[in-house]
Amino acid sequence: MYIDKLRILSQNLLQALRKLKTRWALIALLPLFAIFAAFGTAPDSSPVNIKIKTVRQDVTLPLAVRPVSQDEEFWQMDQVRSDDTLANLFKRMTVRDEDAIKFLMISPEARAINTALIPGHSIEIKTNLDGKLLHLEYEVDKENILVANLTPQGYQVATQKLLLQKHEMLSSARIVDSLFSATDEAGIPDAIALQIAEIFSGDIDFVEDLREGDVLNVVYETFYNAGELMKVGNVLAVEFINSGKKYTAIRFGEAEGKYAYYTPDGKSLHKSFLRSPVEFSRVSSSFTKARFHPILHRMRAHQGTDFAAPIGTRVKASGDGAVDFAGRKGGYGNVIVLKHDNGISTVYGHLSKFESGLRKGQKVTQGDIIGYVGMTGLSTGPHLHYEFLQNGTRKDPMTVSLPANIPISTKLKPEFERASRAYMVQLGVLNQRQLASRE
Repeated sequence: MYIDKLRILSQNLLQALRKLKTRWALIALLPLFAIFAAFGTAPDSSPVNIKIKTVRQDVTLPLAVRPVSQDEEFWQMDQVRSDDTLANLFKRMTVRDEDAIKFLMISPEARAINTALIPGHSIEIKTNLDGKLLHLEYEVDKENILVANLTPQGYQVATQKLLLQKHEMLSSARIVDSLFSATDEAGIPDAIALQIAEIFSGDIDFVEDLREGDVLNVVYETFYNAGELMKVGNVLAVEFINSGKKYTAIRFGEAEGKYAYYTPDGKSLHKSFLRSPVEFSRVSSSFTKARFHPILHRMRAHQGTDFAAPIGTRVKASGDGAVDFAGRKGGYGNVIVLKHDNGISTVYGHLSKFESGLRKGQKVTQGDIIGYVGMTGLSTGPHLHYEFLQNGTRKDPMTVSLPANIPISTKLKPEFERASRAYMVQLGVLNQRQLASRE
């Protein structure tokens, strides 16, 4: 359409040229011819689709190069794996030092690292650019490290005590189904949970007595090295609310470094004898004058208490005393007899094995591990048979009257009261947190 109009316009212009002088007409009409040429060469007015594509090309940029000094030192940290030897541990940590490996392999002082690597324990080393070992620190246990240091005289190896910083940790837990699931959920270590169960063992059965909603508040020791938790220590104060009843214990030291747990008003919680020598067990057979024996198939007195527990469960001395017998004896199977003060003896039967090194005459303290639950002798399943004898007469371990403990002396009472008030404040803070979390 535009081309037809332009053609008519050009014809009219040519006719006008004939009427004018040729030179001046051409000069005047040059812009019009330029417009005609532009329109004549213009593309069609319909749009053209143009495909767009992205082209990627890798470009390598020059890196800034920092000169490395031959004296530069490098620190590395790793953990021992289950199949590690000293040689492959050093290889993984890029230690290229045969002299160091040979020395540490034969050094008696380095036995903890050349023959007794423990999976999970940490190791830290310092090397130079050539991989020569300059310094090594290996975690022997939670309190000691093995240190190897390169000196002008060669490597020097020594075991050193860690410089541990003690802190007090405040934690709370709410019981849903068990003590351990609650403490795990709250991040409270198992070692602390076991102490709590031991402290209140005379008042709370942690298998049968726990109820959903019971509350635990505890203050305990933690030990750190360079900001890393190395171990936990003792429970310092603990409060347990079981079925609405509150139990509280405060740890306090007497003379000669002896510590015990007391109520906030100074009454000792230490029992002269444990009711149950087995952790987290249940009574499967009680003390009775007449019981049908499951193996002998006749009525027979059962003059002790049976605590059902898995084979290998630890058995503790129920009180301070000495080993009177440890060996095999008839229907008891493997049995231990402890002799205590005031004519009292305790018997532990059907054991799978004895604690290593246990022997007749050995002194034991309440809570010491003396053996492990089994089913030796006349037994239909794994359990501990426990007897309590007073002047040769068997008594029911669960109901016999136990000797009373001596309370805190008058001399130490003011010091205890100061400590007790401080811990009660901390337990009060934990209680407030518990109440706030429920709202």
